[in-house]
Amino acid sequence: MVWFRGDPFLTGRQDAFVHEPDGLLICEDGRITAIGDHAALRGRLRAGVVPTHYPDHVISAGFVDTHVHYAQTGIIAAFGSRLDDWLDHYAFAEEQRFADARYAAGTASAFCDELLRNGTTTALAFCTVHPQSVDALFREASRRGLRIAAGKVLMDRDAPDALLDTVRSGYEDSAALIARWHGKGRNLYAITPRFAPTSTPEQLEAAGALWREHPGTLVHTHVSESTDEVARVRSLFPDRSGYLDVYDHYGLLGPRAVLAHGVHLGGRERARCSETGTALSHCPTSNLFLGSGLFRVRDAKDPARPVRVGLGTDVGAGTSFSMLATMNEAHKVAKLTGYPLDAVEAFHLATRGGAQAMGLEGTVGSLEPGHEADFVVLDPKATPLLARRTARAEDVEELLFVLAVLGDDRAVRATYVAGALAHDRDAPSSAAPA
Repeated sequence: MVWFRGDPFLTGRQDAFVHEPDGLLICEDGRITAIGDHAALRGRLRAGVVPTHYPDHVISAGFVDTHVHYAQTGIIAAFGSRLDDWLDHYAFAEEQRFADARYAAGTASAFCDELLRNGTTTALAFCTVHPQSVDALFREASRRGLRIAAGKVLMDRDAPDALLDTVRSGYEDSAALIARWHGKGRNLYAITPRFAPTSTPEQLEAAGALWREHPGTLVHTHVSESTDEVARVRSLFPDRSGYLDVYDHYGLLGPRAVLAHGVHLGGRERARCSETGTALSHCPTSNLFLGSGLFRVRDAKDPARPVRVGLGTDVGAGTSFSMLATMNEAHKVAKLTGYPLDAVEAFHLATRGGAQAMGLEGTVGSLEPGHEADFVVLDPKATPLLARRTARAEDVEELLFVLAVLGDDRAVRATYVAGALAHDRDAPSSAAPA
């Protein structure tokens, strides 16, 4: 078993990273009540309780995806020469289909199944401008016990007419969805302006008002993904000092605000994220796929001004639902920027780091007692190549690195949410958990 009780970027890894070679995890009423050495803890099991054994596997906290577009599931791997070209030709066309509640429900069901199949138990997701797209996702997530934060996209300019709302309708629809879903079960609402270019100043002001009126909700948007986007924001908001300052001006920075990408943020902007508690979602597969640029994780995690950082798959521009595959690409991006991101750091970003980014530290993202019992069982022998390579691993850090580089959904043996089995790779399809 592996988990984190600190941030390895900021403290000694011996203080941050915990490895239990032969562990026992005890869960009651959806929460972890004990974890430690199997021999030392087995006497605490209630009479008649027979633990589920996963010999020669790795158990980690469930993965936390801090940025994903559920409505773009159907257009993953769609060619686009640039971000704006990809949005115009694929993303916006697909999102118009979510006016149909049945289509939204079918996509939401497939999306949630993909999360579980890849060991993701918490996700921060974009829906579309349509309120029914939000209802569909929360219904399907609730059926499976997932912890999902999501919201209706706010977008009142510079997009197809069928995807535009207004300042008033966006505010009222969001407020109604917050009342319907936020805090109900494991659902959380995220106020979701798509990004500064597609919202008027008046809509961003309304989004800030919504956040102030509904403490505990999240803010979820994009920032500084590409150089073209940064230039576009500067032309639309000439009175602001930069892209991040647009959100700052309208009260959209702070704890539980998660901004996707941040590839081209400057030093002062990262310092402002640190100062306000604003988080960044690093989306390496998407940034590479669209050629947007390289996120500098070393700069973001500078101990002098550390920023909360999680990993995001960013499907559909992202190319995989797998957080293992996302860790692999994050390692490569870090290498290209001169930083050797290791397995301990990558797993932290995918678990506890993501929970911190979403304001859920102490709730999910770790196997420490008191946390919700979301965890993933990883199989180091899932493929012949994995089995051959992991057999040579000299320690747990090498084992985790190999899983991150060579692993994908096939390495996810099982996924548990709130202590209940939600995905079993080896179960017959007819007997798989709902």
